[in-house]
Amino acid sequence: MHDDAHRKAAEQHELAARSHRTAAEHNEKGDYSAAVWHSERALEYSDSAYKLAKEAHTKSGQMVTL
Repeated sequence: MHDDAHRKAAEQHELAARSHRTAAEHNEKGDYSAAVWHSERALEYSDSAYKLAKEAHTKSGQMVTL
Protein backbone atom coordinates (compact mmCIF):
# COMPACT_ATOMS: atom_id res chain seq x y z
CA MET A 1 0.00 0.00 0.00
CA HIS A 2 2.76 2.42 0.90
CA ASP A 3 4.63 1.57 -2.27
CA ASP A 4 1.57 2.61 -4.27
CA ALA A 5 1.53 6.05 -2.62
CA HIS A 6 5.21 6.54 -3.33
CA ARG A 7 4.74 5.33 -6.92
CA LYS A 8 1.95 7.86 -7.52
CA ALA A 9 4.14 10.65 -6.15
CA ALA A 10 7.02 9.53 -8.39
CA GLU A 11 4.72 9.52 -11.43
CA GLN A 12 3.69 13.11 -10.71
CA HIS A 13 7.36 14.12 -10.32
CA GLU A 14 8.10 12.58 -13.71
CA LEU A 15 5.17 14.38 -15.33
CA ALA A 16 6.43 17.65 -13.84
CA ALA A 17 9.92 17.01 -15.19
CA ARG A 18 8.56 16.25 -18.67
CA SER A 19 6.47 19.40 -18.64
CA HIS A 20 9.49 21.46 -17.57
CA ARG A 21 11.57 20.01 -20.42
CA THR A 22 8.77 20.65 -22.93
CA ALA A 23 8.38 24.22 -21.67
CA ALA A 24 12.11 24.78 -22.09
CA GLU A 25 11.99 23.42 -25.66
CA HIS A 26 9.13 25.74 -26.59
CA ASN A 27 10.88 28.68 -24.95
CA GLU A 28 14.05 28.01 -26.96
CA LYS A 29 11.96 28.00 -30.15
CA GLY A 30 10.35 31.31 -29.22
CA ASP A 31 6.92 29.78 -28.71
CA TYR A 32 6.29 31.57 -25.44
CA SER A 33 2.58 30.87 -25.10
CA ALA A 34 3.22 27.13 -25.31
CA ALA A 35 6.16 27.49 -22.91
CA VAL A 36 3.94 29.22 -20.36
CA TRP A 37 1.21 26.60 -20.77
CA HIS A 38 3.66 23.75 -20.16
CA SER A 39 5.23 25.61 -17.25
CA GLU A 40 1.83 25.92 -15.63
CA ARG A 41 1.23 22.18 -16.10
CA ALA A 42 4.65 21.52 -14.56
CA LEU A 43 3.73 23.56 -11.51
CA GLU A 44 0.45 21.67 -11.12
CA TYR A 45 2.20 18.30 -11.37
CA SER A 46 4.90 19.45 -8.97
CA ASP A 47 2.35 20.61 -6.41
CA SER A 48 0.52 17.31 -6.73
CA ALA A 49 3.74 15.34 -6.37
CA TYR A 50 4.63 17.25 -3.22
CA LYS A 51 1.23 16.57 -1.65
CA LEU A 52 1.33 12.88 -2.57
CA ALA A 53 4.89 12.48 -1.28
CA LYS A 54 3.97 14.16 1.99
CA GLU A 55 0.97 11.85 2.38
CA ALA A 56 3.09 8.80 1.52
CA HIS A 57 5.65 9.71 4.16
CA THR A 58 2.95 10.31 6.74
CA LYS A 59 1.33 6.96 5.97
CA SER A 60 4.66 5.16 6.19
CA GLY A 61 5.21 6.60 9.67
CA GLN A 62 8.08 8.89 8.75
CA MET A 63 8.09 12.50 9.85
CA VAL A 64 8.13 15.12 7.14
CA THR A 65 9.95 18.34 7.90
CA LEU A 66 10.33 21.19 5.48
